[in-house]
Amino acid sequence: MDLREKVANLPQQPGVYLFKDAAEKILYVGKAQSLRGRVRSYFLESSWQDAKTGSLAREIADLDYIIVDNVKEALALENNLIKQHKPKFNILLRDDKTYPYIRYTAFEKYPRVYVTRRLTKDGSIYFGPYFPASLAYRLVHLIHKHFLVPSCTVDLTRSHPRPCLQFYIHRCLGPCVAGLVTDDRYAEAARDVRLFLDGRRSDLSRSLEERMHRASDEERYEEAGGYRDLIRTLTEMEERQKIAAASGDDTDVLAWYAEPPQVAVNLFHMRGGRVVDRRDFYWEDLEEFQPAEFVSSLLKQLYLDANYLPRLIHVPIEFEERALLEEVLTERAGHRVEICNPQRGKKHAFLELVEKNAQHSFIQRFRVLKPSSAAIVEAVQSALGLPEPPKRIESFDISHIQGSDTVASMVVWESGRMKKSDYRKFIIRGEAYADTPEMRDGVLRDDFASMREAVERRYRRLQEERKPLPSLILIDGGIGQLHAAAQALEKLEIINQPMASIAKKEEILYVLGREDDPIVLERHSPVLHLIQQIRDETHRFAITFHRQRRGKRRLQTALTDIPGVGERTARKLLERFGSVARLRRMTLDELAAELPRAQARRLYDGLRNPSAPEPRAD
Repeated sequence: MDLREKVANLPQQPGVYLFKDAAEKILYVGKAQSLRGRVRSYFLESSWQDAKTGSLAREIADLDYIIVDNVKEALALENNLIKQHKPKFNILLRDDKTYPYIRYTAFEKYPRVYVTRRLTKDGSIYFGPYFPASLAYRLVHLIHKHFLVPSCTVDLTRSHPRPCLQFYIHRCLGPCVAGLVTDDRYAEAARDVRLFLDGRRSDLSRSLEERMHRASDEERYEEAGGYRDLIRTLTEMEERQKIAAASGDDTDVLAWYAEPPQVAVNLFHMRGGRVVDRRDFYWEDLEEFQPAEFVSSLLKQLYLDANYLPRLIHVPIEFEERALLEEVLTERAGHRVEICNPQRGKKHAFLELVEKNAQHSFIQRFRVLKPSSAAIVEAVQSALGLPEPPKRIESFDISHIQGSDTVASMVVWESGRMKKSDYRKFIIRGEAYADTPEMRDGVLRDDFASMREAVERRYRRLQEERKPLPSLILIDGGIGQLHAAAQALEKLEIINQPMASIAKKEEILYVLGREDDPIVLERHSPVLHLIQQIRDETHRFAITFHRQRRGKRRLQTALTDIPGVGERTARKLLERFGSVARLRRMTLDELAAELPRAQARRLYDGLRNPSAPEPRAD
């Protein structure tokens, strides 16, 4: 059946259609109230009013469709298929910022809490998203401080000989070591955290009051004081939330600035009547920018799968699917969600302000106006999900040729610039692998083992010197190198240290703990530019050190293998004449002017001996 015949036989029911090219790759996903009527319109040349539709129609070689019961189901299915297949002709949401959740590992015997930006079906319970992103980290810090439930990566299925630092600074109950906490006490703390994250602050406060009075009656006054302080903290938080909730409805305001094919979008989040955060989106290749289609696609991808929906969404224009999208979002949220285009008053003035911010974002991203250091640091924090803006980044790379002269380098970025005084070089010894397959012929031939050694030596030294750890550790390489570095930190009992790697060629970022959700940044992203700058400097430093060692070894070997010429003499001659090649061109009398006659003769003969090793250029 040819394509036009297939289109003519489509049902007149609601559904989703998928256009494919000759290689069976999905080009476009759309929804329709009537599949036959909507799909037929693509093959009428009179409807090719824009280049995008004409280009799409010319590439269509086949189509699939899925029938659903109503247009609401079609809307949800269309959104899921777009996110799954990322078709060439759909408008795809590219986000430099995602918002975090708090993950509560309910499936574990000793539940823990983590900040995460990826939801997986692993038995955990997720709370959020939180805006601004720092709120999630502040809440987890409060949980560590008051409930003593950790965020560590320690294996709690087995007992350990001693607890980590978090136990000693009273941020963890210590379930990793037998005897430090009873199962009942930890379960009580975990229940409190669950009530706290569920927002059941009143129930939690009542439970804490009961325990406070019980502890006081039993003359456990220190424990009672701890409960009293926690109740005060919860009461203060409750009051602040009531004030914020009374001051205004939750509103998202979205606007853009476009000079096709480049588009910048700003989305401001207002919570409790004040702006709490903003998101930036960028497109580089929207040749045909159609505002109505653009805003519709953007809102669907932003809100149809969102865990939390605001009551109001302000946009600059009206669009065809507004009423349908409002209805679907209202059903999902459990409260009325309105999509508005304010025409006057304060709301319209604020929408214009967001449009001005979008124009400024466009200029910063696409007109090579260098963002401020503070803006770049904030973008790095957001893109990588760091607990705080990175003040110091330490980056590692390994360099060798077929396993010989293996070295590692560490460079430092601090406060907006490279800090060369803190660069470090590591000669990889492989002492821990002396009797393992990784060590062959006295040479460590395993990049992962080399990375483990360099990272372990660096941070063992910092521990011994009681110096702070960096905001971020950056590894040049993929997931394997990242995990090797993480194993080194685990051996040193360093937990919750932010770490990421950047894979060569693909320029993909992997964040420790989120390896299944790699970060692919746009080529214009200032975050990518900074990471590339640090990575390239690390690579340059490693290569330079490796060449120095290899060159020095080879040049010195050509002289020191000659009987009667030691390292001291070889160094003196190389400093004086610069190269072995120049020494080889010198006469016996010229050499004798620098050395005793007998030693000069041995050197002269040795340099002309065919069996003498030839120096090799790098």
